[in-house]
Amino acid sequence: MNELARNGLWALALGLTAVSIHAAPRGMETSSSTPDASPCDAFVARLPNLKRPLCDAAELKDTGGRSVQGRPLFARDVVGPDARLRVLVVGAMHGDELSSASVALHWIQHAVQTPVNAHWRFLPALNPDGLLARPARRTNARGVDLNRNFPTPNWKRDAKVYWEQRTRKDPRRWPGPSPLSEPESRFLHEEMARFQPHLIVSIHAPYGVLDFDGPGVPPPQLGRLYLDQVGIFPGSLGNYGGVHQGMPVVTVELPNAFRTPLDAEMRQMWMDLLRWMGERIAPTVAPMPAFRPHRPG
Repeated sequence: MNELARNGLWALALGLTAVSIHAAPRGMETSSSTPDASPCDAFVARLPNLKRPLCDAAELKDTGGRSVQGRPLFARDVVGPDARLRVLVVGAMHGDELSSASVALHWIQHAVQTPVNAHWRFLPALNPDGLLARPARRTNARGVDLNRNFPTPNWKRDAKVYWEQRTRKDPRRWPGPSPLSEPESRFLHEEMARFQPHLIVSIHAPYGVLDFDGPGVPPPQLGRLYLDQVGIFPGSLGNYGGVHQGMPVVTVELPNAFRTPLDAEMRQMWMDLLRWMGERIAPTVAPMPAFRPHRPG
């Protein structure tokens, strides 16, 4: 079976449409309305395998969210006319995983070119301060690992112990002084409540595996990445969103933090994601119970 036929079958399972509609979240302003009007100036100079036309075509919007250092948090929505699924895609939660932001931007192009009955919300760079630092750093500008800062149960009891005993106080994995202490993690937490995703895809590097947390059957592979569930830890997005909020979280661990997969491989990963969504997520979609955001303190 040739690639076109395979892609047609995968798209059919998800309800492929002939038209895509692109909309911004409520209150989202165009990037041209802010002093930092061209996120592509910084992204193209920084990210691997990212050409200016592809970045410009992503049409990133300023969400109004800000990093510790005041950088805008950008997003792009791609909405099918009969969208049933809501999918949140997050890149560069760790700023030194440059390839994760690039893949998110490439996937925006695929979402536009291969429209499905889904509402995609892409946040390609959740940690712009770490991403644009020289050298890039895993943590945000306050030295907090954002993927340890989500309010999992017993965070105050467990996060510090895990950091001290399991990571030997690795400064790259400091969970922060309290859950949701950081503006970037608070933004994503609030975005989960606003958007109510049926699926979260979090792109990381460089372990070259696929992880999954939450209800349902995980994808066996995306492209050359195979499922290898590595467990959970206090404060992680997978633990909080997948295990405790019931929002399935697919964690994509790219093989290299500084190089993206080949373009054909990124497309294959995208099509595998669509096929799995069509088989495992779409049939289970029902009105979601109200998200119960944790209120620290």
